[in-house]
Amino acid sequence: MTTDHTTDGGHTAGPAPEPRHAPPEPALELLVHGVGGTTPQEMLESTWTTRVTGDGTASIHRRADDLAERPWDDDDPQREAYCWSGLTSGNGARALWLLLLPFMIVNLAHWMRPTAPGGARRAQDVHAVLVRLVALTLTVLFTAGACAVALDLIAWQCAGSEPCAARTSWLEPVSGDSWWAQPGRRLAVAAALPVALTALLWWLSHRTWSSYESASPPVRPRPDGGERAALSLPGFWYGRRSVARLRATHTAAALFTVTTALLLATAPFDQSGRGSAALDATGRVLLVLTVLGWGVVLVQQILHGRTEQEPDERPDPPMTRTLPWGAVALLAAVVLHTAWSRPRWTSGGRLPAGGGTFPSLMILQGFLVVGLALTAYWLHRHTPRRERGALLGLGGPAVAMLACGIGGVFTGGVADRVADWLDPSAAPGEEGATITGPPVVLSWEAAVIPALLAVVLVLAVAAAVRTRRLAARLAPGVRSGYPDESCAPLRERSARIAASVARARLTDSAPALVGWIAGSCLLLGLVVVGGSLTGESPAELVEGAPALVSAVTDISQVLGSWLMGIGVVVLLAVGRRAYADSGARRTVGILWDVGTFWPRAAHPFAPPCYAERAVPDLSWRMGTYIDATAGRLIISGHSQGSVLAAAAVWQLDAATRSRIALLTHGSPLERLYGRWFPAYFGPTALRSLHQDVPCWRNLWRATDPIGGPVLVLGGPGMAPVDRGPLSDPLFYGRNLLRPLPEPVLGHGDYPEDPAFAEERSALFRRLLRGQAAAPIALPGQAAPDTGRKARRTDAGGGA
Repeated sequence: MTTDHTTDGGHTAGPAPEPRHAPPEPALELLVHGVGGTTPQEMLESTWTTRVTGDGTASIHRRADDLAERPWDDDDPQREAYCWSGLTSGNGARALWLLLLPFMIVNLAHWMRPTAPGGARRAQDVHAVLVRLVALTLTVLFTAGACAVALDLIAWQCAGSEPCAARTSWLEPVSGDSWWAQPGRRLAVAAALPVALTALLWWLSHRTWSSYESASPPVRPRPDGGERAALSLPGFWYGRRSVARLRATHTAAALFTVTTALLLATAPFDQSGRGSAALDATGRVLLVLTVLGWGVVLVQQILHGRTEQEPDERPDPPMTRTLPWGAVALLAAVVLHTAWSRPRWTSGGRLPAGGGTFPSLMILQGFLVVGLALTAYWLHRHTPRRERGALLGLGGPAVAMLACGIGGVFTGGVADRVADWLDPSAAPGEEGATITGPPVVLSWEAAVIPALLAVVLVLAVAAAVRTRRLAARLAPGVRSGYPDESCAPLRERSARIAASVARARLTDSAPALVGWIAGSCLLLGLVVVGGSLTGESPAELVEGAPALVSAVTDISQVLGSWLMGIGVVVLLAVGRRAYADSGARRTVGILWDVGTFWPRAAHPFAPPCYAERAVPDLSWRMGTYIDATAGRLIISGHSQGSVLAAAAVWQLDAATRSRIALLTHGSPLERLYGRWFPAYFGPTALRSLHQDVPCWRNLWRATDPIGGPVLVLGGPGMAPVDRGPLSDPLFYGRNLLRPLPEPVLGHGDYPEDPAFAEERSALFRRLLRGQAAAPIALPGQAAPDTGRKARRTDAGGGA
């Protein structure tokens, strides 16, 4: 039987078309690992992976059999893994970056400023300027330390002493009756060492600047209205020009330090009347030019800070471009002036230039840190209580004080070890010594090191006792956390779990620890400065005192001297092992990765900021994936990877973010970053992130020493962010499915918890249930029709 289909016009119509449905949208999970790095094979749980995009330093991988785009599958979602460990680890040569530790620490102080209302802009600028000035003093300190070794200990003291020069064969060309034996010529040759150190620091900074800080940010304009989170600013992760300006200024400052040391060395002889009047006049002119150069350096440091509203492509001021070359020309003239013949000049004792340099630097650093503390506390007092950070807002000044202390230890340790190497027969400065030794202030630094270590030891013992007592209090309640299990409480099992929770809470005591150590450094610094102003070393000062006092002083000075020197070697060894061994890298990696996460805003010779490469990488990948596929994406970040993921999401526009969900686990966003960097990850910033990305879920464990809750409550129509604490271990006792005891996972293996897969699937469903995504326009194209996009989303089951 046939049926005719006709229309009102009498025309025959064909069969009614079946409804057409658009194919499901593709979806992707983008994995970002944490500290220590993970291979793509481990992240993707597959032996065969292929690189989708990127290079040998940072790249994105997929499973080799999963390259075609496909829709979401709760049991086996399509995944990509972003591997960024090459940005922070590599060959053993990168262990040398640990020698730049003071520069990295002082750079952190810039980002630790308290949150304050917009009206406190002037105080925020003062805070930034003071940090940059503290950073500048560290460059001067390192260069002055190199001058103390090369100019004072080697060229002035040892080469000028026949017994020391005879024992050191490589000093023969500049000792005895040779043409180079005059003190000025020896100093001119020795100046090559601090100049070479400056050139090395400039080269390292320039090379890492080209590799890390040249990644272009995604061009995705954000609306100008309202208050914007700092990390959403388009120029935040593009510090190319600001680092170049800082590098020029610090390079010039280092060269001016060498120039000043040479001029102060020749000035006493030239002005005594024994030298040439022409040399005296030339030296005075060169000194005036050097002072003018220092003035330009200070103006540069004060005026030229970071700009983050837009990517900084401003041309460098002419003075910035010419300053390093002017410093090089002035240094060449001073070297020539220093090497000019002075037949009656002889060397003896310590170099005149070194006596007051280090105490003056320490006093200047103390004033700057105090000014920084007053500014930070003012900002803290004008910050709403819920937005306040650690240490009453004094985290930045405390960290800056630690940077100055570590810089002093590095400088003193190297100088003391070189002095002992040049004069092994007796301690410098004692009877029978062939050289006088390093500046007195470095001997005082060595003498107070044991006292500082005693403070650290007391704090460590107090932390251990507190942890033990906390574990004992928590142990009886561990079994009640597993109400569904029927096994009896096990004392050893409960104690082990309680100890893991207690150790994890030590992280929350870090502010007190830093505060005590920084305060101890400040007090001991006052002792060092006061003692050095006497002009005598600790051993010389206590001559004639009771035998016990003299013995304790001698032991402290010798022990501190060895500890400073050994500390530098141990630091290099730890760094070498951390870069070669993944286990050691995870142990020390969190502190290092927190330090190098932030752009170089205060010190250009700090280790490079890996986030200025990683954040644009992730933003570009998320944006281009959604542009190309009109799909949806879940970015899943563990530990430090969660911080990179959050920073990358902040950089996206609203249309792209509407198709993205954020899954963080083991995340230090609030526990570390929110407390130490409240202006960037404080409660207001994290709430802003949740408003930008409503589909956000955070998993955490009480046994995790790094990750924790982000403490962001869900607003109207938004679910709360945190889920936890997750059970760790997953089961208290043995059962039919898990006959062996489950391990305490702590900071790792979050995907092993069933909650991870549940929350990941729930996030994708929330993405689909959300409002129709804003239209995605490819670069250079107009946005698609909104109604057509909404209909296509509905047809795919997305609305």
